[in-house]
Amino acid sequence: MTQVTILRILLLPLFVTLLASAALAQGTSVAFGTLQQDTGLPVEVTADNLSVDQTTGVAIFTGNVLIGQGEMRLSAPRVLVVYLEDQQGIERMEATGGVTLVSGPDAAESERADYSIAEGTIVMTGNVLLDQGPNALSADRMTVQLDDGTAQMSGRVKTIIQTGGDN
Repeated sequence: MTQVTILRILLLPLFVTLLASAALAQGTSVAFGTLQQDTGLPVEVTADNLSVDQTTGVAIFTGNVLIGQGEMRLSAPRVLVVYLEDQQGIERMEATGGVTLVSGPDAAESERADYSIAEGTIVMTGNVLLDQGPNALSADRMTVQLDDGTAQMSGRVKTIIQTGGDN
C-alpha cells in the first residue's frame, strides 16, 4: 500500500465522524425502536391515583404512571389524558415531571412528552436523551413518528458515536 492509501484508511473514520457531527448539530433523523407502532392498539394505563373530570373529558393519572401500547412503554410521574369529544377514545396525552419512553432496545428521557394519538407522534421536550445501545444523542426536542419508527431531533443536538470494536 502507498502512503496515500494508508492515510486515507486512517483518516476516513475521522471524516465520517466529523460529517455526522455537523449534520447532527443542525438536527437529524434517527431510527427509534425496532418496529412500527400501531396507534390503533389499546392503551393501558396504570398509576397510583386517578382524577377524572367528565365535563371537560380529561383524566389525570399521578404517581408511578406507566402507559403501554403494543411494544411501546412510557412512564412519568403525571399524565394528563384528553379524551375525544364523543368520549370514545383518546385524543392526546401529556406526560410531565420526567418522562421515559421505551420501544424495543431504544430508550429516551425528557422533561415532557406530548402524544397525539391521531397524528401518531410523540414530541419529547426538555433535555432529551436518546440511548441506542453504545450510542447516545441529546437534544432540546425529539419528534417520534410512530408509523415508520423514526425520530427527528432538533435544538442543540449532540451525539457520541462509537467508532471501533463491535459497533
